[in-house]
Amino acid sequence: MTQQDMTAGHRTAQEVASQPVCWRHAARLAADVAGSLPAPGERVAVAGCGTSWFMAQSYAAAREEAGHGETDAFAASEMPRDRRYDRTTTEIVQLLGRLRGSVPTVAITAAAWAPVAQAADQVIDLGFADEESVVQTRFATTELALLRAHLGHDPGPAADAAERVLAAPLPPGMLTAGQFTFLGTGWTYGLANEAALKLREAAGLWTEAYPAMEYRHGPAAVTGERSVVWLFGSPPDGLAGEVVAAGGTAWIGEEDPLAELVRVQMVAVAAARARGLDPDRPRNLARSVILGTP
Repeated sequence: MTQQDMTAGHRTAQEVASQPVCWRHAARLAADVAGSLPAPGERVAVAGCGTSWFMAQSYAAAREEAGHGETDAFAASEMPRDRRYDRTTTEIVQLLGRLRGSVPTVAITAAAWAPVAQAADQVIDLGFADEESVVQTRFATTELALLRAHLGHDPGPAADAAERVLAAPLPPGMLTAGQFTFLGTGWTYGLANEAALKLREAAGLWTEAYPAMEYRHGPAAVTGERSVVWLFGSPPDGLAGEVVAAGGTAWIGEEDPLAELVRVQMVAVAAARARGLDPDRPRNLARSVILGTP
């Protein structure tokens, strides 16, 4: 399946294909919003839900790897109430309300008019990457591209790599697999979590995600002949061979890890179609989760 095949008929697929353009836009925007993002040395918390939480994990690891300072990532519902930070980056209304006046907050959003923007001290508007599909793709990756650009990583090579991925056919065997395990290290562990979520959301597939070195500590037990173990970044020595010995297929992405996430998104769209599902309207999900008043 090529990019042209994938983008026919589904909004999710069109949004997947638009990501290289969005990342390059984020690269241009990074300098303009630098004053709103955490400065080197600040102690930072990043919070989100679902996809945004996994992007928070990637950014937190990338920021620490870059030497910019201690950075924690939390699901919004699990952020500690009494831990002190110099700045919090989030998109969650209830959490922002709880933090008001105690720590500076920055909301990164595609809807600058929404309640989350009104609740934060500062807002970074990524409206150009807004989405119609319930399955989130380009907003999340554009957010991460922006944050990594702020850390000094040029999104250009990743965008170039994503274009190569979009132009290539899907790896053989992906649409007949019955189980996927995604592995990452450092900042790519968040990508592994997000990859697993995309296949669950769009295609209802059995997926798991772990830090790469944890694969041997239990997850290997589910690997079989219809399993794909997908590694983001360089795999630990010997791990790919262990996957093959267990009967599974080891896919080691050779492109930039963010571009490899695009490949997973392509598999998710194609797998949904193959299973008779609509990737734009996944079962039991809505674009936003609205909590009722207690």
